[in-house]
Amino acid sequence: MAKDKKMVTAITSMDEDFAQWYTDICKKAELVEYTSVKGCMVIRPYGYAIWENIQHILDGMFKELGHENVCMPMFIPESLLEKEKDHVEGFAPEVAWVTHGGNEKLEERLCVRPTSETLFCEHYANIVHSYRDLPK
Repeated sequence: MAKDKKMVTAITSMDEDFAQWYTDICKKAELVEYTSVKGCMVIRPYGYAIWENIQHILDGMFKELGHENVCMPMFIPESLLEKEKDHVEGFAPEVAWVTHGGNEKLEERLCVRPTSETLFCEHYANIVHSYRDLPK
């Protein structure tokens, strides 16, 4: 953890380790900062400004094509995630699980969503009955 908090002094070569290069660039540019919670980071002001610009540009492009936005829940039931276990295998070691709601144990564990594909598939499988129901 202490290693993550240090200032980046050298940028890893992109050819040597792409993931580390990307992390080094984002930290050196002060776009993000890691937190004490594994897998979580603070998106700093410049990083957030970039994110807002990307959203604004893409949203405009999507709207021009007639597409509409949706928002999926933060939690995924374990049974639903299991249907996509091959797809989410790489996320598995980092998935956070919710087992209680207040003091009550949940009937089924919920994971904090690492990706949204499983939710989109379930949602659209429930509402699409003909081509007319396809999302815009």
